[in-house]
Amino acid sequence: MRERVMAHARPLAAGALLLLGIWSGTVVAAAAEEYSTESAKAVDNLLIDAAHAGKRLVVVGDRGHILFSDDQGKTWSQARVPTRQLLTAVFFIDDKRGWAVGHDAQILASSDGGATWSKQFEDLAREAPLLDVSFFDAQHGFAVGAYGALLETTDGGQHWQDVAERLDNPDQLHLNGIAAIKDSGLFIVGEQGSMFRSGDNGATWSRVEGPYQGSLFGVLGTAQAHTLLAYGLRGNLYRSSDFGDSWQQIALTASRGSLQFGLASAALLEDGSIVLVGNGGSVLRSRDDGLTFSVFNRADRIALAGVTSLADGGLLLVGQGGIHLANGQGAEEQQP
Repeated sequence: MRERVMAHARPLAAGALLLLGIWSGTVVAAAAEEYSTESAKAVDNLLIDAAHAGKRLVVVGDRGHILFSDDQGKTWSQARVPTRQLLTAVFFIDDKRGWAVGHDAQILASSDGGATWSKQFEDLAREAPLLDVSFFDAQHGFAVGAYGALLETTDGGQHWQDVAERLDNPDQLHLNGIAAIKDSGLFIVGEQGSMFRSGDNGATWSRVEGPYQGSLFGVLGTAQAHTLLAYGLRGNLYRSSDFGDSWQQIALTASRGSLQFGLASAALLEDGSIVLVGNGGSVLRSRDDGLTFSVFNRADRIALAGVTSLADGGLLLVGQGGIHLANGQGAEEQQP
């Protein structure tokens, strides 16, 4: 049997903690439900994912910390969150309603733009994290995670159903990322290059023969119909323009040759450009729908786990060292 996931050791947005070498060990027994501890240092602690709730910025991470900012990251407030477990992903369907997932298979929900949260789902028996979450609308969404976890809700999270049997995944490979692909459907990527797609809103799924046998940490739909990117270990990045029927490997060249750092997270920005981040302070940007990327490695070489855009064209980066406000290339501008 494979090693189980440590209670404070999720692969950063599927990939980054793995990239940091913290993916092994035994499960730490869960304590009685507690709220995350308020801390002025939360902005500097490990954070895993970032999202927009309308104009508000929301970030999630270690110790159940969720922070939000209404001034483009200059100042941050800490949300009231009913967990101290590591949170791994956050998704907002509009400026009010959002969900976060994490360890103990927890799913949290917010109806006020991320200021307060309630626990919708928890499964301590899984002894493993959920790693990503995505919604079609305010009612219908999916969460994926370790050991083949696939959960579905059709009522905004009031009830979550285990629907893992819909996948051809007998080895219960970890499912690291899920995304909606324009004019096509849903796509999941995971361990050992596993890929699954659904063209009927998740009712049925088919397995995709992918181009890579190593772990894929995430998937992103681009602004173009049927087009997606899948990314993972050692700078491996693949693009499909036909919903996974065929794949093109995207070459990534850094200042000293091909990029060898793992890629942990990606975001489609409002202007249609794409940004990927990962280990070694890697920030990649594409302005041609993912056909080519510029590669920038930050001087601090920190592991980055999440990214989203700022109103001034800059980037909000999260990962080691918490929150980083950067210019459009990824270079540090200021600390919150």
